Amino acid sequence: MITVGIVGNGPTYLIPNLSLHSEKIDIWIGADKGALSVIEQEVKLDYAIGDFDSVNNEELEIIKEHTKKFEQFEIEKDFTDLELALQRAISLNPSSIYFFGVTGGRLDHTLINIQLLEQVLKNKITGVIMDRYNELILYYPGAYNIIHNVHYPTVSFIPITKEVRGLTLTRFYYPLTNATIKMGSTLSISNKLISNNGTFSFDEGIVLVVRSRG
Repeated sequence: MITVGIVGNGPTYLIPNLSLHSEKIDIWIGADKGALSVIEQEVKLDYAIGDFDSVNNEELEIIKEHTKKFEQFEIEKDFTDLELALQRAISLNPSSIYFFGVTGGRLDHTLINIQLLEQVLKNKITGVIMDRYNELILYYPGAYNIIHNVHYPTVSFIPITKEVRGLTLTRFYYPLTNATIKMGSTLSISNKLISNNGTFSFDEGIVLVVRSRG
């Protein structure tokens, strides 16, 4: 199975060094000006997708020259550039999709980009949003292992549904056992592993796991 990396049009200062992820990512997709970010970091660009209203003519020509496949859409459309890129990524039948450049800037875009993770999850694909300070993954009910990440040591469990039932955390500084977490509660925010690995599980709801630093 392949792994796809999508780079959006978020603030470039939040986009990590993409070359550090090149070994695990097989196909790179740039959404709108995100395509230029891929090129500027000297990473191969497989697809450039969007209406490209965020780039000037010179930048557009650079994108066309450096991508294998260029797909331009009308400005007035039913989907954001990132969702169009996501649709292309899903069509490639990947096992994982990594998103970069999709946080920061406009808050409405950040919020909807996080919600796009459920489209990924519904297709039985692992979806990961990453920036210089955070890593976000959405989970359906189940039991999961989690390994300490020195780059993102703080771990938060955020309910995306009205409530999450049966949340259990083991080998965390603040453990939980069969807890019910309602949307808006801060009970499961800012935790840390107390060993190299731990587990979390829950029975109902959808959980956004946010790992962060700083």
